[in-house]
Amino acid sequence: MNLGMIGLFVLAIIIILVGLAGTVLPMLPGLPIMWGGAIIYALLTGFEKIGWGFLGVFAVLVAVTSLLDYVANLYGARKMGASGWGLAGAFLGMLIGLFTGGLIGLLLGSFIGAILGEIVAGRKGSQAFKAGVGTFLGFLGGTLIKFLVGCAMIGVFVWQVLF
Repeated sequence: MNLGMIGLFVLAIIIILVGLAGTVLPMLPGLPIMWGGAIIYALLTGFEKIGWGFLGVFAVLVAVTSLLDYVANLYGARKMGASGWGLAGAFLGMLIGLFTGGLIGLLLGSFIGAILGEIVAGRKGSQAFKAGVGTFLGFLGGTLIKFLVGCAMIGVFVWQVLF
């Protein structure tokens, strides 16, 4: 591997790591960014180590995992009786929490936002709390799925390029 190839590999890894951060941060489309990093590497190296089949498998992983994330969020929320207000509150709380308290703020913001959203929808304290818990657990489940798939994608990418 010459110096130019090493530079391209480092660039791709940086893009992919930004994508991995996006599996946790709501404003970054994490898995698509990771896929984009692999595409950039493939294009700039003439598909020497990363081919269309590899990129196709990654595309399927991105699509399926994104769908699972969405389903996990809705399942957790609906299972515990959350309304659309609770989901909207969770999302808004997640964004506010991220900017005010980092990862802890993101988690607490999602939970508190869901509860406040349910209160706005007219739910009483215990119902709102239960819906908030469901929304929070659904968010955590979806995020965990995205993060684990992202880690696996990094491992496969590195293996494919280096070995």
